[in-house]
Amino acid sequence: MQRLKKLFQSILIVAVLASCGTTPPAVAESDANDAKTSAPEAATADMKDTATVPVSNTGTTPVNEEKVAAPRDVYIIQPGDILAISVWKEKDLQGEFAVRPDGGINFPLAGDIVVAGKTIEQIQVDIAAKLIKYVPDSVVTASVKQSQGNKIYVVGKVNKPGEFVSNRTIDVMQALSMAGGPNPYASVNKIKIIRRVNGEQKIFYFKYSRVEKGEDLEQNIILQGGDIVVVP
Repeated sequence: MQRLKKLFQSILIVAVLASCGTTPPAVAESDANDAKTSAPEAATADMKDTATVPVSNTGTTPVNEEKVAAPRDVYIIQPGDILAISVWKEKDLQGEFAVRPDGGINFPLAGDIVVAGKTIEQIQVDIAAKLIKYVPDSVVTASVKQSQGNKIYVVGKVNKPGEFVSNRTIDVMQALSMAGGPNPYASVNKIKIIRRVNGEQKIFYFKYSRVEKGEDLEQNIILQGGDIVVVP
């Protein structure tokens, strides 16, 4: 009996081992088939998500295809400027007008008009609006005859300090160039721009060496008439 029990137990062990040895390959084969069928679907989904995204030459940053017009410099009228203004087909409504220190001019029929701080286009619109009672649909033409009001002052340790008149907009680097540049004793990273706005003075700081390297370019502001660049 003991021998029969041992023989029966041996047969059971062999059967169990045989079943364990055949099942795993079938499971592995099933998993492999699932992986093969799911992989193309995942790859296709990824391609659908990314195929429509334009990238730059580096392949990392989306390309912005919208074209942005480059900004242009617009001259702002200053006290001291001389304007040439005329109204089409109206000989009595033309002439040269000096902008007073308070920023105004007196134009026939239109009366007193504030022009300082405005562009030529804005002044033309303002005068036409004032004349509408007397000259409907008037065509007003204005231009800067002399830009004596756009004066920039550069003082301190520069080679040619003084007052500079320009008929165009200039930035800090251009003003320093007009003044011959900083001299060897200048503290070029402590430059200040002083501007008077509505009776109050504002100060802007300028580090020459940073801008010279093409860094912090927002410091290189467009100067306004009356601005003072101080180079310590």
